[in-house]
Amino acid sequence: MNEERGADMTTVRKDVETPEAAGPSTDTAAGTAADPAEKAARRRPTGRLEAMALPLTWLAVIIVFSIVETDTFFTSANAASILASQAVLVVVTLGLIVPLIAGDFDLSIGAVVGMSALIIAILNAQHGWSIWAAILVALIAGIVVGLVNGALTVLLGIDSLIVTLGMSTLLAGVALWISGANTITGVDQTLIDIVISYRLFGIPLEFYYAIIFALILWYVFAFTPLGQRLLVVGRNREVARLSGMRVSTLRIGALVTSAFVAALGGVLIAGTSGSAGPTTGLDLLLPAFAAAFLGSTTIKPGRFNPWGTVIAVYFLVTGITGLQLLGLQSFVQNIFYGGALILAVSFSQIIRRRRMKRGV
Repeated sequence: MNEERGADMTTVRKDVETPEAAGPSTDTAAGTAADPAEKAARRRPTGRLEAMALPLTWLAVIIVFSIVETDTFFTSANAASILASQAVLVVVTLGLIVPLIAGDFDLSIGAVVGMSALIIAILNAQHGWSIWAAILVALIAGIVVGLVNGALTVLLGIDSLIVTLGMSTLLAGVALWISGANTITGVDQTLIDIVISYRLFGIPLEFYYAIIFALILWYVFAFTPLGQRLLVVGRNREVARLSGMRVSTLRIGALVTSAFVAALGGVLIAGTSGSAGPTTGLDLLLPAFAAAFLGSTTIKPGRFNPWGTVIAVYFLVTGITGLQLLGLQSFVQNIFYGGALILAVSFSQIIRRRRMKRGV
């Protein structure tokens, strides 16, 4: 029996090799297990169509609204507004997919965004701190929140949904307390300038910050051992543990990253509006999850991925903007995001079950 068990363990370790053992020129565990199947799927006509369905749908939506609302939708001003207005959502959603890839949820991202923006507004506008010192404190606060989320989730074994939901409620209460239920204005113009005032090709810089971050995250998951380890942890924690990966550390790191990136989103919000209030950022939670799950249906179907996330965010806001220009009221936003989340999760489950049947 011991010999058979030893043989089984050897097989597991051969099948799922650690990035360190594989070396720089060898696929990691996630790459070895998934990439050939994914490439084979993309070579099939249905696989390619599945991967490109959302971008093609986005293009079709743009064409339709451009024809219907030529004077208002198909303008450079509207395009710049769409691209820049969703930069915060892009950044926050990109941070959210890190723990999602590792198999955890973070429901506190919206509250962390608001906390970060509020810290900057209070320290800078009310207490006269330099904008850079205020930003540093806000980012450190985000890291602390991520560490608490990670410790409670991983070390105590509490479900991440419960931990981060509780953290979100806690932070929302703290925001009401420290703000006195008032919106705080007067954030330093320097931050406003580098976020929305300065433009490149007519588009505020915050859009380019979001795209640069997407590029960095794509590189991490596509080409680094760290990104590959997170993919393995998200697929099968027991296999990752048997292959020598520090699963607990990776999960905590993913939740810390999510909270830190949400704090960065708070910096962008403070720079966009020049103010912060007790409810700032809370409305980002549903759109972020809708975009994350919708993004997992494109580019790399069945996997949360940066470029799919970016496309999903702008697909959603394009549809909402077009419908509002046609005269629909603001409630269409909640309907659109809620419906997109339901459809995206359903489609993700369908893809997952199909891949399980194929043995992927």
